[in-house]
Amino acid sequence: MPTVRNKHGARSSIRFEPPTLDEAIFAAQGLADDVKGQTEIASMLMGLPEDEVRAAVLKAVRPAARAPSRLSIVPRSTAGRQIVVVERRAPRMIMR
Repeated sequence: MPTVRNKHGARSSIRFEPPTLDEAIFAAQGLADDVKGQTEIASMLMGLPEDEVRAAVLKAVRPAARAPSRLSIVPRSTAGRQIVVVERRAPRMIMR
């Protein structure tokens, strides 16, 4: 562990913990849509070869990324909408 001195001269140590496999896959899913890109990102974050990470990425494919089995559309009626009026006021002038 590297030791660093702060501005008061006291020693403090910095601990580096690489992300867990689940954390790396979750981050990769947020950054890439395709499985290949997720595998590359997760392997770089973990420092592991892509072959070891690929199986875990394929298991963790998000359900939202899969094709929906049923699509339902609910029509929105215009009768329930509220009218909102926004008025602009001039800022108050402070006299000194």
